[in-house]
Amino acid sequence: MTGAGQGVGREIALRLAQHTSGGVAVNDYVLERAQQVAAEIEEAGGRAFAVQADVSDIDSVKEMVIETEAALGTIGVLVNNAGNMGANPNPEVYKPFWETGPAVWNSAIGVNFYGVLNCVSAVVPGLIARNAPGRIITIVSDASRYGDSGLEIYGGAKAGAAGFMRGVARTLGRHQITANNIAIAATETPATAAQMKAAPELLKKALSSYIVRRPGQPVDVANMALFLASDASSWITGQTYPVNGGFTLSL
Repeated sequence: MTGAGQGVGREIALRLAQHTSGGVAVNDYVLERAQQVAAEIEEAGGRAFAVQADVSDIDSVKEMVIETEAALGTIGVLVNNAGNMGANPNPEVYKPFWETGPAVWNSAIGVNFYGVLNCVSAVVPGLIARNAPGRIITIVSDASRYGDSGLEIYGGAKAGAAGFMRGVARTLGRHQITANNIAIAATETPATAAQMKAAPELLKKALSSYIVRRPGQPVDVANMALFLASDASSWITGQTYPVNGGFTLSL
């Protein structure tokens, strides 16, 4: 479970821990955050392993997988949650993209696209070797489906990850491994809650585009992740599920 030290990732890790006997590997770029969530899981009677890694670095990811499998056994479910503008985003990342260049764009592309490629490529051999049902779940964004002004690079990276997952679904289906995406919209996390409270009128205006007039909560995403990680979703693959209060609709 990548990017699980806070926000949506933390909630998914806690929810999965309630429903698995094998344990949850809690990854974060900041080890202390991962350790805190792992401690929460263990205090609740679950099994957890905290591991630091930068998902945009393939060598770091490979080492994370080795450490995780040594601690918990072969991985059966991978949740790619690490995202946003990168662990250490370039300060110019919010400038118009045509005023910057690859050095800035890679802040978003590295974690949101290459991070998914790196983690899936490192985990797939073990998933296949298990010869048992497996699950790959990637958290993307409605920016990849709707197209947000000012988030062109981020949305493009998320769209790339979603398209990659569809290809993975076709490739791995014969191994009983499913691959699905969860596309989320405005979600209230510790990182965004202060912004929402500081600008209530802007939040109200933004939520006017949502059928369900409230920001998402991490538990909304965690519930979908739990479903896609479970046997209940065994005949579902290659899909993108919007968990977004009706911000965008799918056929």
